[in-house]
Amino acid sequence: MKSASGSSYRTALLLEYFTVLYNIFEAGASIVFGTAAGSIALVGFGLDSIVESLSGLILVWRLRSHEKVSGEDEEKIERTAQRFVAITFFLLGWYVLYESVTRLYTHEIVQPSPAGIIIAILSIIIMPVLAWKKTSIGTSIGSRALVADAKETIACAWLSVALLLGLGANYLSGLWQADPVVGIIIVLFLFREGYEGWTGQGDEC
Repeated sequence: MKSASGSSYRTALLLEYFTVLYNIFEAGASIVFGTAAGSIALVGFGLDSIVESLSGLILVWRLRSHEKVSGEDEEKIERTAQRFVAITFFLLGWYVLYESVTRLYTHEIVQPSPAGIIIAILSIIIMPVLAWKKTSIGTSIGSRALVADAKETIACAWLSVALLLGLGANYLSGLWQADPVVGIIIVLFLFREGYEGWTGQGDEC
């Protein structure tokens, strides 16, 4: 890892700073507009963004430790960061599962929200590009934690798709079940990535 250029680490840090700031903005907007529209899905999406911010902060801590510690200690920090990111996958997965099952059980209908649709579209556009950059740099510097964080960024994009499907399907055809069903499918992805991150399976670096 020490052979990786300092510029790659600086770029990775900038990506994580952007991740944290964007998700804080997304969380605030989603919770405010979701509360105003009475949309549990949009409020839940905002809470998901808070979890994304936590993952970003973990990566900031890990990346800033580069060149401040020995190679052996950096590897320990890398592994610790990877496990912390895995925990955020589990937290997000349990939350999405709870919300999805609750909505199916109570027939809780997602309310249309123009602001929510805009937020979801922005996330669908931005998050895949951000994830691609994180994966590319994470692979080049040998950071499994950064690659894992990229997967969580992709999960955020899929959650945005679910949010958009839920809002759109309910608005166009009254199909309120779309949002929680897609949410449950995404939970499987979250739990799988959390497990692989915690156990170290599927390491790509």
